[in-house]
Amino acid sequence: MKKRLIAPVIAALLCGCGTGDKTTESHTVTDNSPWPKLEPALAKDPEIEKRIAALLAKMTLEEKVGQLIQAEIKYATPEDVKNYHLGSILNGGGTYPNNDKFAKPEDWLALAEAYHRASMDTSDGGVAIPVLWGSDAVHGHNNVIGATLFPHNIGLGATRDPQLIRRIGEATAREVAVTGIDWTFAPTVAVVRDDRWGRTFESYSEYPKIVREYARAMVEGIQGEKSSAEFLGGEKLISATKHFIGDGGTDRGMDRGDTPASEEELAEIHAAGYIAALEAGVQTVMASFNSWKGVRLHGHKYLLTDVLKGRLGFDGFVVGDWNGHRFVEGCTLESCPQAINAGLDMFMVPSDWKALYENTLAQAKSGEIPTSRIDDAVTRILRVKMRAGLFERNKPLAGATGILGSPEHRAIAREAVRKSLVLLKNNGQLLPLNPKQKILVAGDGADNIAKQSGGWTISWQGTGNSQADFPGATSIYAGIKTAVESAGGEAVLSVDGEFSADTFTDAERPDVAVVVFGEDPYAEWHGDITSLEYQFGTKTDLALLKKLKAQGIPVVSIFISGRPLWVNKELNASDAFVAAWLPGSEGAGVADVILTDADGKIRHDFTGKLSFSWPLLVDQTPLNLGDDDYDPLFAYGYGLTYSDKVEIASDLTEQGESYAEGRLEDAWMMVWRPRAPWNLVLLDEGSAPIEVEGNVAESSDGNIRVSAIDMRNQEDARLVQWAGLRPGGVALRAGKPQDMSRYLESGGTLSLKLRLDEEPRGEVRASVGCGDDCTGGLSLRESLRQLQTQEWTEMSIDLQCFAKQGVDFSRIESSLLLESDEALSLALADIKYVPGGADSATLRCDG
Repeated sequence: MKKRLIAPVIAALLCGCGTGDKTTESHTVTDNSPWPKLEPALAKDPEIEKRIAALLAKMTLEEKVGQLIQAEIKYATPEDVKNYHLGSILNGGGTYPNNDKFAKPEDWLALAEAYHRASMDTSDGGVAIPVLWGSDAVHGHNNVIGATLFPHNIGLGATRDPQLIRRIGEATAREVAVTGIDWTFAPTVAVVRDDRWGRTFESYSEYPKIVREYARAMVEGIQGEKSSAEFLGGEKLISATKHFIGDGGTDRGMDRGDTPASEEELAEIHAAGYIAALEAGVQTVMASFNSWKGVRLHGHKYLLTDVLKGRLGFDGFVVGDWNGHRFVEGCTLESCPQAINAGLDMFMVPSDWKALYENTLAQAKSGEIPTSRIDDAVTRILRVKMRAGLFERNKPLAGATGILGSPEHRAIAREAVRKSLVLLKNNGQLLPLNPKQKILVAGDGADNIAKQSGGWTISWQGTGNSQADFPGATSIYAGIKTAVESAGGEAVLSVDGEFSADTFTDAERPDVAVVVFGEDPYAEWHGDITSLEYQFGTKTDLALLKKLKAQGIPVVSIFISGRPLWVNKELNASDAFVAAWLPGSEGAGVADVILTDADGKIRHDFTGKLSFSWPLLVDQTPLNLGDDDYDPLFAYGYGLTYSDKVEIASDLTEQGESYAEGRLEDAWMMVWRPRAPWNLVLLDEGSAPIEVEGNVAESSDGNIRVSAIDMRNQEDARLVQWAGLRPGGVALRAGKPQDMSRYLESGGTLSLKLRLDEEPRGEVRASVGCGDDCTGGLSLRESLRQLQTQEWTEMSIDLQCFAKQGVDFSRIESSLLLESDEALSLALADIKYVPGGADSATLRCDG
């Protein structure tokens, strides 16, 4: 898809504001630079600068290096904070005090106070510098049970209401302050260019103007206005605007990938949110995992130092992302002087911090990291801590009751839900619904608060949560039921859409069906997809819609998603279609809009407008306002109201995923986790298949166990362990047969990365299946024996190896089955069919 830079438009909005390159030496900030020249948002306070200089003069090198380290609460005790003079601690998604998911606010506060006391303990003769606790409060205080959960950023982008965003920032800051935490890693200000990215839901918009407005509003909500007395006061937090820079522009939307944008695009599109955040006085910026033209941002001196700290006037500090320094060229998890020298001020190193501390200390002593760079980093960290009043421990809300999950905050969240809903289709003016009707509520998202809240909710991926984990929250169904019953109607929940003659009082069938469905929770790279087609290969939700339509029941679809997706088939099967995004804990906001009051009057009209373009064709990605060939199904800014008499044809093209721009793409089956339509299934002889849904699954007696492990990134691989009690295996299976013949015809291969932990004792077999009596495989035993144990390697198998044994690639049910007869430990990652490449496959079947 051809692109053009929308610089003329964006430059006005910002108010004046070579592939494979491995160095930054050629970059120089000049007067003709596309980056605006900014002054620091806050004038330096002479008293604070004097205090910083005095502290710096007293600090040992060990104390200074300690300030550069941020460790995770699972791996750093208060005693560690005291002994190593750690500058910061954090809780990652799914980490809680005492490892207790149900830790109460007072438990969080008690731990925060323990860390603070340890950091201020000078019994060893050192200086007292308060530790800074950071947390991902990205849509409310989302790590804490009972907190208010606001819609994710993609929904907020549709509200077109910066003042609402400011109020959400204020409410979030108050709820976090109750637990004694000082710092939130928010907001994300990525300008997403490819919606296949797993963090699209963390972005406000594809359009820089929206991101710019919202970044300013959210930072001011979290920190307070820079010119006001409330700025960084006791009811406010420190913001970490993230991820600097270009994270939303990676090639193919691959998380942590490379951003090929020109410097003009980087400055005029991807920097929009940062410029506003810097002008608002943001105190910390988080470096990004991605690279720009081959250079990782954690080690990019030109962008971190020359641009951010120089040209853009940033005088706060730059914090890394989760072990992000390890990807810098020449670095490891435990050693990365390149990042500090490039301008990173604080490492985020959750578990391996002691080794990194020792190595950084040695590098500072040797001069590999100059003293001036160490002192600059510590100065910036101390400046932020002093501005935020951490030395005085000004925490008036700490331990306060009636704030976390308060009615006032939930009312703001419910308002945000109402304003975020976008009406895409309303044929025959089906909406709003009369609540006095008989309403069938269906779909697996209807009464599912975890699903409607998405990723970064209690756990990192938002998975493993139940309804009981959301006290005070309301599902979409519960909101509909309350509104309908109060008006004298009847709302019945049936997830699968089944009903009988006695389901409704005095009626054999419902008057209308509201079907709530959409994406299951995910976060970061686990949410990366290779196709925009919703439920590619399965279509269970489509079957539900068609079943209801076939019975003559009008269908209202409420679509839960973290991005625009190709849903033409679902749109065709719906009379009305609402993009609800990821609404959070206040699902009743949906009922507020789709139902009238008891007298038939509209309670709240639709006001949401798309902040992302919606695709007409399945291969329409990237798709952004300003593209030369911009031709979406629903354009940026689209959104119907009840006064609109627009009929959407129900014959939208249903030609789904096959080829992208005429080129056969890799067919990913497992990258970080299984990709639709494939599911990872544990197969143990004599037992029913077990679908691997979470991080761990095993057979009843432990014969086969599958667990999530780290290869390059967090939980990006699966370890399969056979105890050898009896034969068994794991398979990637689809709900219905898949036509993969294109990959066979192209001379394709089955490609995967694997790590052998021990030499196989018995037979190990790889197979592909196309139903009963339709399986072909080959032995891997000798190939595995040639591998170096404990090391990752890539293996590719010519697909002809399976076809020659009778496998019909037009109806594949198991794209890969791995079986072992004896005990074995084998790790797997990045499983896919790749077009071409058979001639260079690791395992070939010539002749």
